[in-house]
Amino acid sequence: MERLRGTPVHGNISTTLEHHMEAIHVTQARRKDEIINAANPQRQGAPRYSNEKDVLALAAAIRELAASTRKARTALWCALQMTLPK
Repeated sequence: MERLRGTPVHGNISTTLEHHMEAIHVTQARRKDEIINAANPQRQGAPRYSNEKDVLALAAAIRELAASTRKARTALWCALQMTLPK
């Protein structure tokens, strides 16, 4: 969209997209942690606290990703509206 406009987009749009990429990376890391910990065999009688902890961390990351996605979609819509000729 910057190429279409010929000028850079507003800084808030770039910041929102960077935050969205960060949320994606955090979600990927939480999912990887969950998979690794689920693949390790649990000792018999060991508490399942870490498994629940991984799932809760992943759920929080997904919640943040969903909010970030909504903000990114709004920012991209705004950038498109600024790009279109009047």
